[in-house]
Amino acid sequence: MFALALGLLALRGLPALPPGWVLLLLAALGLSLLFTRGYLIGLFLLGFAWACQSAQWALDDRLAVALDGRTLWLEGRVEGLPDRSGPSLRFMLADVSSPRAQLPETLRLSWFGGPPVEGGERWRLAVKLKRPHGMANGAGFDYEAWLTAQRIGATGSVKDGQRLQSASGPPAWREAWRQRLLAVDAHGRSGALAALVLGDASGLTKADWQVLQDTGTLHLMVISGSHISLLAGLLYALVAGLARFGIWPPRLPWLPCACLLAALGAWAYSLMAGFEVPLQRACIMVSIVLLWRLRYRHGGLWTPLLGALLAVLLAEPLVVLLPGFWLSYAAVALLIFGFSGRLGRWTAWRTWLRAQWLMAIGLLPASIALGLPLSVSGAVANLIAVPWVEMLVVPLALLGSLALGIPWLGEVLLSVSGGLLELLFQLLGWMAALAPAWQPVAAPAWALLLAMLGALVLLAPSGVPLRALGLAMFLPVFWPSITLPPPGVAEVRVLDVGQGLSVMIRTHGQAWLYDTGARNGDFDIGERVVVPTLRSLGIGHLDLLMLSHADNDHAGGALAVKKSLRPAQVISGEPDRLSPELGAQPCRKRHWAIDGVNFETWAWDVARESNDRSCVLQIEADGERLLLTGDLPQSGELAWLAAHPGARVDWLLAGHHGSRSSSGPAFVRAVSPSAAIISRGANNPYGHPHPSVVERFRALGIRIHDTAQEGALTLMLGAHGELRGVREGAHFWQEK
Repeated sequence: MFALALGLLALRGLPALPPGWVLLLLAALGLSLLFTRGYLIGLFLLGFAWACQSAQWALDDRLAVALDGRTLWLEGRVEGLPDRSGPSLRFMLADVSSPRAQLPETLRLSWFGGPPVEGGERWRLAVKLKRPHGMANGAGFDYEAWLTAQRIGATGSVKDGQRLQSASGPPAWREAWRQRLLAVDAHGRSGALAALVLGDASGLTKADWQVLQDTGTLHLMVISGSHISLLAGLLYALVAGLARFGIWPPRLPWLPCACLLAALGAWAYSLMAGFEVPLQRACIMVSIVLLWRLRYRHGGLWTPLLGALLAVLLAEPLVVLLPGFWLSYAAVALLIFGFSGRLGRWTAWRTWLRAQWLMAIGLLPASIALGLPLSVSGAVANLIAVPWVEMLVVPLALLGSLALGIPWLGEVLLSVSGGLLELLFQLLGWMAALAPAWQPVAAPAWALLLAMLGALVLLAPSGVPLRALGLAMFLPVFWPSITLPPPGVAEVRVLDVGQGLSVMIRTHGQAWLYDTGARNGDFDIGERVVVPTLRSLGIGHLDLLMLSHADNDHAGGALAVKKSLRPAQVISGEPDRLSPELGAQPCRKRHWAIDGVNFETWAWDVARESNDRSCVLQIEADGERLLLTGDLPQSGELAWLAAHPGARVDWLLAGHHGSRSSSGPAFVRAVSPSAAIISRGANNPYGHPHPSVVERFRALGIRIHDTAQEGALTLMLGAHGELRGVREGAHFWQEK
């Protein structure tokens, strides 16, 4: 079982999937080894071959490259509960078909200003389709991995549509149930109750999510394995309690009935909540544990855990791409490790404290390895929040939901549940304000492995010698050695921020940021992408934040960056258009020399329009030059040339994301860069980069690097080396 599981888990680390003939050969070899002493290797190969083939089917179901960016009419059925929390309606479309092209089976769509859409309805839609694509910076949420794990073959924005068929059956029941829950007066927490009962998290606000993240309690506000296990455990305990007190009918054996009722309750709860991948995983785990309790208890606790792991991986190998999969199984394994083989009886309170200690210490290395923010207050918050939610809020919410048909009873129970939830959020909000989540620096693999071993040593039974050594084994992961550029060299990273711009510049002793990306509604690139990426690189403070100008795609994330990274100075070409909170100073013609690296800023004196006022930054290290012009138009480029006669650069960040309004012919010929860098979003609505600009670069022999194709781009300016993209040698699910 362990060998088979290792083969399935190996999928997670592959940069590319083996070709079909290789998988066929591995499967044949694995089958032949099953009947020899090498059967363990055979099981590993079979698991590996199955995982790779399943992943290949997911990649084959992606939108064809020729259809990327095209608008097509298609039909499909709305799956799940649409998300109405943002400015655009978001929903999944399944059973997709089109008379004009072969399309993926499942799409994730958004519809701005569209009519109400409900789960189970069938629609005919005009959709601009895109291949699965996300920002690639080596840190933060991996959107492409999530889309692949959900087997979503394309995303898209709806332009028009018409309803073909109304909802009926379970989808319609869930939608009606949601509407009844949202209509209840639950002290402002009806949206959170819908998340706990139906798995619909759209009612939680951005502030709610931030509080939950800062306190490490995200797992409590969506239906997770803990909620499924809780319900199953309560149903099992109900039957066991009745049998213990002699109330259970003697003719019915109580143990099989308890296990059956618990399993049915878990599966019913999951179906009610949409039966998504995490819920399927939880149901399989609960069912196998109940089967073990009924028939195979002599096999030990590790057997059902391994059996549940195998069942989940065989059913859906792509779950290895989801952080929740690793954390959930790691949590159960830690509980087994922490409580197995201990002598003496444990009181309920001591058991609960021990469980929280196991989670707090044991999951730290896994969270760092997965790039997740760490909650400083998580251990204390969960100590209070877990029993509060799972023993009070969830049971009352479920009972209230089931009793909505009874006059006043359901509403009263839901109101009490919402009031308890509001009290908890107030407490968690206070804790989050005191100690927000912390993004650790990316640690090397050896440090992570050492920390995992240290956690096991620290959590070992008290009789194990040198347990305190486990603390020392954690040190490299919390204080990893950060490789700084030597004097005379500048590390430049053009972040992948979609349709926008953000460039990190780090010398031996300082860190700068040129632009911060956009803010679109609640999605702040500065908060969600820029800050986590810089923190993962070991940058917790900025010496200078330079905002080329005030357009949203360049300065939208500035407030979030200032709040988190506290820049010592802010400079902009348009300080008057920025928020006064930034305290920005105007960009002027200046020269700096820091750690052997020369910097120069320039502003056009006769600028009138916003783009004209872009603050230009030139960086020179050991004779190698990089020029950043923001959105400076062609006339501004000629003015810069007039102020810098005979100037040459090695690297040019193409102005205005490759728009034809910038990168003029005379300017490009004059500066004669070896390579041009384009920062833009894939399939952006502006057509960037413009074909004429691309042709201009190619005609002059200028290499083109594109963040939409290569992800974040890193250059060691002054080392006279090559530029490297995050997607180079990346994971199999990322677009190359």
